[in-house]
Amino acid sequence: MALLLWILAVILVVSGIVSLVRGQVLMGIVLIIVGLLVGPGGVSLFTK
Repeated sequence: MALLLWILAVILVVSGIVSLVRGQVLMGIVLIIVGLLVGPGGVSLFTK
C-alpha cells in the first residue's frame, strides 16, 4: 500500500511541476500540495 501511495504522490507532484511550467500556477501548486499530503513521506491522508 505504501508503494502505491508513493507512486501516486510522485505522479501528482510531477503533474504539478508540469502545470507550473505551462503557466497554470494555481493548479500546479494544488497538485504539488496534494501529492505531498498523499505520499507516505508526508502527512498521509489514507493511513491515519
